[in-house]
Amino acid sequence: MAANERQARLADRIRVILAERLEKGLRDPRLGFVTITDVRVSGDLQHASVFYTVYGSDEERVASGAALKSATGMLRSEVGRKLNTRLTPTLEFIADALPESADHLSALLQEARERDAAVAGLAASAQYAGDADPYVKPRELDDED
Repeated sequence: MAANERQARLADRIRVILAERLEKGLRDPRLGFVTITDVRVSGDLQHASVFYTVYGSDEERVASGAALKSATGMLRSEVGRKLNTRLTPTLEFIADALPESADHLSALLQEARERDAAVAGLAASAQYAGDADPYVKPRELDDED
């Protein structure tokens, strides 16, 4: 349990360090508007997968990915300086598919809303197949019974 907490703390600290560094900017003109979405650290704390998104077109995403890849060494050394750990984890930058997944989920939710509206329209004009109240009621007793 303590190892998982340490992984989470280290991942969060790496995310903050990288976000602060990217906010200051790199000297690479290819780097666009990059957001660090998540960092996952391996169990042995020697590898960190950094997930990022880039605001802009596909060309800007590709260019920003290349800029991050070329700046990996410099970013790793900065992470090492600020972490104060014995070993600095290697960094791997992975483009996060979060925006594409969100667009796909939004499209699915819109389709579900349209189908719900169609079903509601059918239900409004529907009629009972039999009696309006299909449940058997107890028989009322007459005075003669």
